[in-house]
Amino acid sequence: MNHSFRPSSLHAGSVALVIEGGGMRCAHTAALIDKLVGEHVSFGWVGGISAGAAQAVNFLTGDRERIRSCFLDFASDRKGAGWWPFLQGRGYFDAEYIYETAPLSGNYSYDFDAFFTNPTPVKIGATRADTAQPVWWGREEITSARDLTTRVRASSTMPGLMPETVIDGLAYFDGALGPDAGIAVDAARADGFTRFLVVCSQPRDYIKSPLKNSWMIKQVLRNYPLAAEAFIDWPKRYNRVRRSLIPLERTGHAYVYYPDEMPITNTELNLTKLKHSFDSGVEQSDREWPLIRDFLEKNATV
Repeated sequence: MNHSFRPSSLHAGSVALVIEGGGMRCAHTAALIDKLVGEHVSFGWVGGISAGAAQAVNFLTGDRERIRSCFLDFASDRKGAGWWPFLQGRGYFDAEYIYETAPLSGNYSYDFDAFFTNPTPVKIGATRADTAQPVWWGREEITSARDLTTRVRASSTMPGLMPETVIDGLAYFDGALGPDAGIAVDAARADGFTRFLVVCSQPRDYIKSPLKNSWMIKQVLRNYPLAAEAFIDWPKRYNRVRRSLIPLERTGHAYVYYPDEMPITNTELNLTKLKHSFDSGVEQSDREWPLIRDFLEKNATV
């Protein structure tokens, strides 16, 4: 099916859409991404990290079926997730299958034409494994289907759960290990944006606890000691970034969507639980839509 770019009916050109990752927790926030497509909304900038990167590039195609299936039906496909691919050395989530094989064929094919004809600026964030420094890829670096799939894979490569992703001889891990800690507001700000629709995958009162067994993380990432330290320090950065959203809300510079509840983890594969999470996201997105629309209309451009 072709979902080639069509002008939106609500163009929030001064707003950056910032989508947090969170693995399968994105089953809930996929409902809001689907709502934005259904309401024909476009933005001046779209960016994401980890599963948020997958959500971002799905949004830009307008393919509502894929937006829904990525964090629902895909979970029941044991080619891509579970202990079987993990024991075979492909990771608990088989990133090569999920991000590179499936988008090019089969029931999970990705509409590359729609992505490349959509002019909206996009940024995908990852972390260099050797230096633990953030890397941002935009349309300048993404000129082919392979460029896109490998970069979304790199952004989503959680250490320990997946092998590192190699691009042009360099290894990459999940972008959440970087300074933005998984919420790309600073990346949007660096591109000149001061208004944000931030889609979070944890409730408002969530605080990330310090990671346990840091020695194990150092052992698993012994070849990448700087990435190990970034992983261990991730909760502090994450909580700091989340606190920085509060004044943006208060001053009207951001609308921050927080799930009312989040009963599933980032590794959830139970299809019934994932569908329940999506359905709760549909209910909450519908309920909050008048407030979200009001924020977007105040920042709309012709």
